[in-house]
Amino acid sequence: MPIHISGYLYEWKAAIRILKLYIIPEHNQADKKRNVETLNLANAIKAQKILEIYNQTYGFNHNRLSNMKLTGYMKLIAEQSVNNRVRKSAIHAVVCHLERYTPNGILLRKVDKTYLLGFIDYLKKTKQEHCKKEKTLHVNTQFYYLKTLRYCLNRAVSEDYITVNPMNKIKNEDKPKRNRTERDYLTIKELTRLVHTPFYNTLLRKAFLFSCFCGLRHCDIIALRWEDIRYDENGNALLSIIQKKTKEAISLPLCSEAIKHLPDRGNAPETEKVFAGLVSLGRSNVILHKWVEQAGISKHVTFHTARHTHATMMLTLGVDLYTVSKLLGHTNIQTTQIYAKLVDESKKKAIDLIPNIS
Repeated sequence: MPIHISGYLYEWKAAIRILKLYIIPEHNQADKKRNVETLNLANAIKAQKILEIYNQTYGFNHNRLSNMKLTGYMKLIAEQSVNNRVRKSAIHAVVCHLERYTPNGILLRKVDKTYLLGFIDYLKKTKQEHCKKEKTLHVNTQFYYLKTLRYCLNRAVSEDYITVNPMNKIKNEDKPKRNRTERDYLTIKELTRLVHTPFYNTLLRKAFLFSCFCGLRHCDIIALRWEDIRYDENGNALLSIIQKKTKEAISLPLCSEAIKHLPDRGNAPETEKVFAGLVSLGRSNVILHKWVEQAGISKHVTFHTARHTHATMMLTLGVDLYTVSKLLGHTNIQTTQIYAKLVDESKKKAIDLIPNIS
């Protein structure tokens, strides 16, 4: 059922806007939750539109929002990102750190270069959560937190709540640099060892190994439903979804190893989630660490390592770069080339192991 909003500009003039939002049939709690989120988004859009109409009609300014705190504004953006869980999760993560950095908060209009430089320094010194060793946040985490904050400030500029983005006044050398080449992945030998290592959390174990053999991100696996997997007359499985991160459609043929690690469907309906009950990405990473230790693997493994593993495994087995790019759903082949570089470096190390025997 499509949703539209209507409002009255004047006594005789009505305004109607059709939204590309839909209420779906409610078969389970997940469907009900999704409909609630959709209605909340529709109401948020309606409220924003009404504010815009009054501003244009009566010359009101943005005083109400000018007195809003930075974190409050970011939470509004997060609530409007119901169809982009990755962004919503990233914004909430940054908000948590901003609230620790300045417990009393700061007004959106008062965010300046000095405040942001202080936040960058805070990120550099902040320790990782759920980590036995006293490690600071990874530089890539710092980079993406700052990128998320920049996005929110750019939104504030585009919506005329602030005039300039203070992030633009910070020199590049003062910002955390992303490490583009660092990609932890499991070799085929390490993956084999992990496959043969039992673990108490069988659902997470299956989800991680499934990702290793198909390359899906955690956000796509947690949303995967049985109806997304189809079989042809020869029994070949094809997975078709719209990726949460890129919003791009992707169709993947599933290999026998990937199918082997799917949970038992039983009598579950097609609309049921395949990995129903799978914990969040952050919690998954904490639990995975224990399993990796049990397998005797010393690498820093997160759930996303499974995707890296799939990419490097395909390239190692001789699959061409373009095909791997399509299998991963990359919109830019340059992203895939990072994995090709890793494989080349691995081959170089293997060659260097040959002793001098002449």
